[in-house]
Amino acid sequence: MELTKEELATYLDHTNLQPNATKEQIQQTCEEAKEFNTAAVCVNAYWTSFVAKRLADTDIKTCVVVGFPLGATTGEAKVAEAESAIKKGADEIDMVINIGELLSGDDAAVEGDIVAVANAVHEHDKILKVIIETSFLDPDHIVKACQLAKHAGADFVKTSTGFSSAGAKTEDVRLMRETVGDRLGVKASGGIHSYEEAIAMIEAGASRLGVSATKKILA
Repeated sequence: MELTKEELATYLDHTNLQPNATKEQIQQTCEEAKEFNTAAVCVNAYWTSFVAKRLADTDIKTCVVVGFPLGATTGEAKVAEAESAIKKGADEIDMVINIGELLSGDDAAVEGDIVAVANAVHEHDKILKVIIETSFLDPDHIVKACQLAKHAGADFVKTSTGFSSAGAKTEDVRLMRETVGDRLGVKASGGIHSYEEAIAMIEAGASRLGVSATKKILA
């Protein structure tokens, strides 16, 4: 597969989730996204209004993370985060699942967490991506997490926060795509630094890529 710079940009969520990102750096992230016309800009919740205002004259979506990066906050807190972000201009929400409950085998807790956020997000006709943090999971857990997200009404499943021990792997993306079929999007995120790596993720089944190395990838 070969994609032009313009075609590849439509897959990219240009991302800046660093805890020490300054206002100037978030501004630069927005300007770079506008330069390349990426799919979205993905940021921490504090920057929602700031980013939404700077993207208001574009088709670029404002994407905000919830329960990030651990996923171990309560469902009520995740819902409140999502609703606050949407109120301030978020178009897409990337939430982290309760990883500990998944590994404990409490499927009902994991699915209930996703359902609560999905309902809040879809009430406003926005998009929910569910981060399953594949670096903590074996293939069976990856399948289970994707099945729960699909059943709970998510719009995407996403590999990683980028803050764990590893990011996206093509074999995980392929397994996620096989599990969710064509009903959900698959977002590969974490450790994608080159054009070749980006294309490999898309060939494996990714429909969106979370990247901070946008300029390098599109060069």
